[in-house]
Amino acid sequence: MKSFKRFLLLAIVASLAVFAAACGSSNSGSSEGDLEGSVVIDGSGTVFPFMSVVAEKYMTEAQEGVSVEVSRAGTSAGFKKFLVENGTDFNNASRHIKEEESAEADALGIEVKELKVALDGLTIVINKDNDWATELTEQEIIDIFLADGNKTNWSDVRSDFPNEPIKTYGPNENHGTYEFFWETILEKQDLVGSANLQQEYSTLVDLVSKDKNAIGFFGYGYYASNTDKLTAVKVDFGNGPVEPSLDTIAEDGDYANFTRPVFTYLNTGLAKEKEQVLDFAIYMMQNAQEVAGETGFAPLTDEEVKATVEELEGLK
Repeated sequence: MKSFKRFLLLAIVASLAVFAAACGSSNSGSSEGDLEGSVVIDGSGTVFPFMSVVAEKYMTEAQEGVSVEVSRAGTSAGFKKFLVENGTDFNNASRHIKEEESAEADALGIEVKELKVALDGLTIVINKDNDWATELTEQEIIDIFLADGNKTNWSDVRSDFPNEPIKTYGPNENHGTYEFFWETILEKQDLVGSANLQQEYSTLVDLVSKDKNAIGFFGYGYYASNTDKLTAVKVDFGNGPVEPSLDTIAEDGDYANFTRPVFTYLNTGLAKEKEQVLDFAIYMMQNAQEVAGETGFAPLTDEEVKATVEELEGLK
């Protein structure tokens, strides 16, 4: 009888261990933590904070034997590193892949999978000492950044604004954020020639924070991590001013005009060759909602995440 009770107890303990392992595996990738090798990621500076946090979590919580390298050349520059023989495993992007980039992938025989990871809100920022332009209409913002907007001084925007020169800032052409702003917001009209365009977002934060007459644009995450240095402009899209936030940044939210999805692109051929690459992709999507909120992005829906994870699991 004692031996039977001991057997029954051991069986219960074993069952509980299996159950706990199953529950704990939902956010830990697809393998048992015994992978080795590297994962190489480049591209969007906007997506960089999100992917850096995912990489750190993956290397410390899931696969200590895998090295995940995340760089930030910019969306367009990153695609040049991705769309070559033995290129990067992933390219982060703050825009969709272009037709010519897809054609190049086809010509090289590279199978590309788009992975939507979060939602970002293009954020217009001003200097902390700027107390006049805290609320602007969408059209006023467009006119400020347009070459033909004829807004040289702040008083050209509104007569009660200071008669001081407007200093415009933004990311350079390597970045998908620049392309989104130019293509979607400015509708491919020329950007004002005096705009100070930079490669590094940290440089933009510093420049705007030191220039009382500055106004710039970049992703919400960079504003959210620098609220002590910058003010986010509330934008009136026609129904009153809206402040960018994780609640308003949504595809059908009040800030929708300036909302965009952000992505990473996976080389599925490399994912099939290197188990750690596919494992990282699955882990990333399983943890995308949590990391999005931590890094200044609005998260995807449960349905979107589940569907993408199932697609990635199907690549095994």
